[in-house]
Amino acid sequence: MPTPSDRTRLPLSNYRKKRDFHVTPEPAPSAGEASEDAHPSLFVVQKHWASRLHYDFRLELDGVLLSWAVPKGPSYDPKEKRMAIHVENHPVDYASFEGAIPPKQYGSGTVLVWDRGTWEPVGDPHEGMKAGKLVFRLHGEKLAGLWELVRIAKPEDRQDQWMLFKKRDEWAIPLSEYDVIKALPDSVVAKPLGLAEERESRSARPSRDADSEIDLSAAASAPLPAKLEPQLATLASSLPTGGDWIIEAKLDGYRLLARVDKGRVRLFTSGGHDWTKKLAGLAAEVERLPVSSAWLDGEIVVLKDGIPDFAALQDAIDGASSGNIVFFLFDLVYLEDKDLRKVPLSARRARLEKLLEHAGERIRFCEDYEAPPAQVFQAASDLGLEGLMFKRRDAPYVSGRSQTWLKAKCQLRQEFVICGFTSRGGTAGEIGSLLLGYYVGGRLHDAGSVGAGWDARTARDLWTRLTPLEMESAPFDVAAGKPRRWSRRAAGSEHWVQPLLVAEVEFAEWTTDGLVRQASFKGLRTDKSASSVVREATKTLAPSHLPQVKVTHPDRIIDPTTGVTKLDLARYYISVAQWMLPHLKDRPLAMLRAPVGIAEELFFQKHAEKTGMPGLKAHDRNLWPGHPPLLTVDTLDALLSASQMNVVEFHTWNSTVRRLDEPDRVIFDLDPGEGVKWRQVQEAALLVHTLLLELGLKAWLKTSGGKGLHIVVPLTPRLDYAAVKSFSRSFVRHLAKTIPERFSATSGASNRIGRVYVDYLRNGIGQTTVAAFSARARPGMGVSMPVSWEQLSALKSGAQWTVQTAREHLSFQTQDPWADYWSNKQTLASALKRLK
Repeated sequence: MPTPSDRTRLPLSNYRKKRDFHVTPEPAPSAGEASEDAHPSLFVVQKHWASRLHYDFRLELDGVLLSWAVPKGPSYDPKEKRMAIHVENHPVDYASFEGAIPPKQYGSGTVLVWDRGTWEPVGDPHEGMKAGKLVFRLHGEKLAGLWELVRIAKPEDRQDQWMLFKKRDEWAIPLSEYDVIKALPDSVVAKPLGLAEERESRSARPSRDADSEIDLSAAASAPLPAKLEPQLATLASSLPTGGDWIIEAKLDGYRLLARVDKGRVRLFTSGGHDWTKKLAGLAAEVERLPVSSAWLDGEIVVLKDGIPDFAALQDAIDGASSGNIVFFLFDLVYLEDKDLRKVPLSARRARLEKLLEHAGERIRFCEDYEAPPAQVFQAASDLGLEGLMFKRRDAPYVSGRSQTWLKAKCQLRQEFVICGFTSRGGTAGEIGSLLLGYYVGGRLHDAGSVGAGWDARTARDLWTRLTPLEMESAPFDVAAGKPRRWSRRAAGSEHWVQPLLVAEVEFAEWTTDGLVRQASFKGLRTDKSASSVVREATKTLAPSHLPQVKVTHPDRIIDPTTGVTKLDLARYYISVAQWMLPHLKDRPLAMLRAPVGIAEELFFQKHAEKTGMPGLKAHDRNLWPGHPPLLTVDTLDALLSASQMNVVEFHTWNSTVRRLDEPDRVIFDLDPGEGVKWRQVQEAALLVHTLLLELGLKAWLKTSGGKGLHIVVPLTPRLDYAAVKSFSRSFVRHLAKTIPERFSATSGASNRIGRVYVDYLRNGIGQTTVAAFSARARPGMGVSMPVSWEQLSALKSGAQWTVQTAREHLSFQTQDPWADYWSNKQTLASALKRLK
């Protein structure tokens, strides 16, 4: 066996010996060994479910991929030292390999590309490999920053063992706050199955051709709001790696909202200032749109060679060239007595585009780009655009800062308060630099300075604007932090001013002490008040585009048999939210809570009294007269809020709040009695499915997360609960009468010994069934998992997947077994006749 130092001298021989390339789809090495090319070195992390799940960490060097098997995967926490077994080198072509390695082949199982990008060694990588200490920087879609591999193997060890860990830098984050393995489990190449946003093909999404096909059903009748606070985006440090986002160009202009009331238009800045008179010509253009009442959201720009130019916009606003201003509209918030804020963004934009079909050149629809985010971002950078906007396709319109709108800038850029200036050396009446600040909790902090980005005319104009505002001392609040650079300047070189004006500044980065570096002035912001200027918080998308989990008592053990904690459960619900929420949305529910763990007292909560769960929606008491208000979990925030309050299980009604009395599904719960083996449960499910097909009804299957299975029959909501429950009772009694040795229609343990009880009682009004993807408050914490009928024979139990394994299972699936469930339309009319 080669020693660790010999491995790179046998580039791919071990790789060849272990594989039969007539059988495995893995790439065979080329006839000649690859040579090192002059391109950035690749890195890839492949998630490999073989005999057990592990992560293959690969770095390109000398034309091959140096490879380590990392059982637990990487972590951003420097305290987490992860075992990494140095294995055979792989060909560079392997970096893009995804697929199934057949049984009886080396490494048989499924492989996906979990992360990819480029890497830079710190120092000589050949010396690092020889010495057993390799330090490097990663530039991936999930992993970034400085990392280290250190050999810990002894010469006599059978395996070449190393440790992989994160170096301490700006990317480091404790595991208790962020676990990249759990937060981002999916492939960066192929989309995982059945994301809520992907259940409809793009062709099935709201049409831009026919108004009747644009789903505005979530709109609410409401009077035109007098004011509207705009939705704001959160700054992202890199690009989303999952989810379904609408990608727009980040326009270099001023945010503007148009209020149309009885055909008359008023224009407002994001701060609420009325600019109608200032932009009278633009207001007249908006008035030509075929609408009598609306709120329109967009950005005004001036284009130079097709690219927004911020300085040109300022000149246009302040001068006589306002006719050059173009209003790009990207959202429709209110339309003709309807509040659209709860309508998904995709539908709002489709309706907006239709509204603008015949608008003039100055009123334009802000187009989106259907291409990979990295590709669009590169194009934006090449064109000199400010950046990109990423907006969740299914998101409602929410005033204020949100996580469903993100902005990724080609360079960092934000507003700063002008706190002072210096004069240009040798030139009277011109500024040399602007001294900047921003507010934190009402206190003004120093942000450094900017000394570039203006010509002589702008330098004189700034001098003229600022000198009347001079004051004797710096406006910074000393209590907000220790004095920084400005206090060390030569006495008298700075001129302090009242903090009233706002500058837009582009810069390379923040220093560790909170100052801007390599800054360039872009212009004054007359639409922003100085008091509103804060340092923009960056939402880190690499490592995470998902929210970090903050829960109280994160280490509380929920399941003593597995050690699953409250934090583990919250992270699980975040990871499956996109799949789970369609099964929860608008359905009244009962929540099983476990305040001190599932081994202690549990209780159900069905109504709104004393929920203590912000985000859950409490519905009108009149929806179900004689009962307390019903609750629904419609959003990720609501799901997390419930998890924070120790909710383990989510059980839903068979109808939605919109048609509460008309169920849109029938559920048959197959519950095995004492002495029933799992094989009998599988056979029972097949028999139920066969009978349903004979009645002309399609059905879908899911595990219960416990001992049994659930068979779900979707319905077009027409019949009331009494009729649907009557059908389910007749169906189950027919089963028990026809095959009494296998089925029982009567509850009670003594009635189901050796048989499967098919519970039809869940089909009554107010009855609930555990939702798909919900955890179960049972030892092991199984999960109710949707599966296909073809998967039934391979199932080993109703709790085959748990909170600890369910999300990993989903990341390897490429087809949603319930993809057609959502569009299926069927009724019980024919089945009722045939059962009589």
